Amino acid sequence: MFPALAALRARDAHASEHLRGDQAMGLSSTVPRPRTRAITIAGGKGGVGKSTVAVNLGMALSMAGHETMLLDADMGLANVDVLLGLTPSRHIGHLLDGSCTLDELAVTAPHGLKIIPAGSGARRLAQLSNGEHAAVIRAFDELVRPPQYLLVDTAAGVSDSVAMFAAAADDVILVVCDEPASLTDAYALIKVLSRDFGVRRYRVVANMVRHAGEAKHLYEKLSRVSDRFLDVALDFMGMIPHDEYLRRAIRRQCAVVDAAPGSRSAQGFKQLAGAVDTWGEPEYPNHDRIAFFGGQAALEPSLAGDGWAR
Repeated sequence: MFPALAALRARDAHASEHLRGDQAMGLSSTVPRPRTRAITIAGGKGGVGKSTVAVNLGMALSMAGHETMLLDADMGLANVDVLLGLTPSRHIGHLLDGSCTLDELAVTAPHGLKIIPAGSGARRLAQLSNGEHAAVIRAFDELVRPPQYLLVDTAAGVSDSVAMFAAAADDVILVVCDEPASLTDAYALIKVLSRDFGVRRYRVVANMVRHAGEAKHLYEKLSRVSDRFLDVALDFMGMIPHDEYLRRAIRRQCAVVDAAPGSRSAQGFKQLAGAVDTWGEPEYPNHDRIAFFGGQAALEPSLAGDGWAR
């Protein structure tokens, strides 16, 4: 176990005490910030373009003026920094061993998008315990200025880490493509999350499709089998068309919404960002499991508008 877990808990206690002091002194903003919306992006199998969706959705939200943070939660095989041409000097392991805070770990990408990098090729990070994954999730309570949106790019597969990060979020976006294994693995992930973690709603993005009809067909196939065997709700969020401009942007290590904003794929990502912005406020977590920004769940704007009240 990383030695900083106790330190993270101690900082959490200190942060809570500091927050109570701020409340007593009336130092909070007169216009309370909305609660952060945490959105996990998952896909079941690898190769469906999950990280590309996470990077471009995050960039599109930032370009639209939203404070957005992207956590690379593919511990040990991280690639968000590679997709954006970043060279971070630290990673999640430094947070867990107490070398830095989450604010110090964040790297700024174009248009103000904040990246929390994981390590690549670090065997230790690929073998984190559930307690250490929980420590990463709790660390977000310590951010000095929480973002409006937190996107979480998970690893491929249906591992404990993927399930924990997905269950800790307010929303789960499922990325699927036109491959039988993509739909099979997406269904397996839905089954695990709904059965073991009580996650009932999923938002489906069809990636690398040729046209809207193909995207809708993929969604309907997944929805039919889920409706038949599972107690869940699937919403069709949109599509990202197969686009040479997106391939070029990946090779150039940049987001296509920035490099080629007029391309078909960039327009698809902008539409996804617009859809996210219409979801409204997330519900406060009412479950016992750990959640991103779970400390915010116990706070609500005071009726007087002069701070935060229990």
